Amino acid sequence: MSDPEDPADPPDSLIPYDEIVQDSLRAVVRRVLADVAAAGSLPGAHHFYIAFRTRFPGVELPAHLLERYPDDMTIVIQHRFWDLRAEQDHFEIGLTFSQVPAKLRIPYGAITGFVDPAVNFALQFAVSAPEKPAPRPEPPAPAGDGAPSGAEGGSNVVSLDFKRRK
Repeated sequence: MSDPEDPADPPDSLIPYDEIVQDSLRAVVRRVLADVAAAGSLPGAHHFYIAFRTRFPGVELPAHLLERYPDDMTIVIQHRFWDLRAEQDHFEIGLTFSQVPAKLRIPYGAITGFVDPAVNFALQFAVSAPEKPAPRPEPPAPAGDGAPSGAEGGSNVVSLDFKRRK
C-alpha cells in the first residue's frame, strides 16, 4: 500500500496535465508555421527540422515517400517550399524530394520533434494516438541525401515523455 504523503509515490492525477502541456507546445509549432506562412518566407537564418510519424491518422504524403519512410520522417523547411498553410489541427506544405515535388499534410499530433538550429531551439513530443494500420514495405536501401533525424544538444531543448499511470 502506498503512502499518499510519500513524495516518491505521487498520486494519480485526474487532470490530464501531460496532454495539456503537449497541446500547448504543439501550439508553438502551429504559431511559428502560421507566422512563416503569413510572411511567405523564413526570417533571417531560421530553418526547421520537423520529425513526424508517417502512419499517424491524417498524415498525407505520396506513396513513394511512405515506402521510403514507413514509420518516421524528418522534413526540412528552409529555402524551397510552397503553399505552406497552418490550420488548427494540421499543416500543409509543398516540398521537393530528390527533385520531385510533393504536397504533404501533417497533423500536429503526428509531430515528434521540431528544431530550429539557427537559434538552438528544439521541442520533442510523445505521440500517443494510434497509428494507421498498414502493411510494412520492404526496408529501402539507405539513401545518401537523408535529412538529419532529430536534434542533438542545445540549451533550449524541451523534452517531454509522459507516461500514463493505470
